Amino acid sequence: MSNAFTDRLRGHGPLTDDDVQLLTSACHSIRGHRAGHHLIREGDRPDPVFVMLEGWAARYKILPDGGRQIMAFMLPGDFCDIHIAVLEAMDHSIVTLTKAKVASLPRQQMEALVEARPAITRAFWWSQLVDQGVLRAWIVSMGRRKAQERVAHLMCELYIRMHNIGLATDNQCEMPLTQVVLADAVGLTPVHVNRVLQGLRQAEVMDLRSGSLTILDPAKLARIAGFDDNYLHRRLKRAA
Repeated sequence: MSNAFTDRLRGHGPLTDDDVQLLTSACHSIRGHRAGHHLIREGDRPDPVFVMLEGWAARYKILPDGGRQIMAFMLPGDFCDIHIAVLEAMDHSIVTLTKAKVASLPRQQMEALVEARPAITRAFWWSQLVDQGVLRAWIVSMGRRKAQERVAHLMCELYIRMHNIGLATDNQCEMPLTQVVLADAVGLTPVHVNRVLQGLRQAEVMDLRSGSLTILDPAKLARIAGFDDNYLHRRLKRAA
């Protein structure tokens, strides 16, 4: 039986039934976590590979003044870098944002799978290239996009990612992010994020409330964001 992890990897390359069975079996150590649970903290020694099976998590760093910068959202099917064990200590923290189910894979077992199964290796490479593309898009947003563009771009990206794993339908998906969390991701204050969300709602472009995102006008939202999802390999529907 597949899971969110194998479903995501299958989206990045063909896997045999044996490949899927091996990956599924590797995810046997599963634990449920509450929101706000740290899977690992900055300074900890990297060991297992964490795989998100259900729920949301975030990678972040704390600045000297106590501010938090979120650097990535982890959705079902996402996993931590398998090569980070070469470092002596983590350079960032990972915390759950919602209730979550997380599998812990011994790093040696994961590395053995990658070395023994070429199809799994290619799927991992592809997945990590997509993650790097997401990071580059966030850097561009922080450096060059205005506040409304940043928020709109993030909403486009998260919707597409949710759609790619089968968790978005009819231009709607779960979006369990508070305005404080969004602010930490886009480098704005919660008050500024609130104004941007109100403006997008009043323009009848999108609506974010009660943990759910509804995209009312996908083409217009993509134009506002300057969104091109070639780094995600899925495209919002364009206006005819």
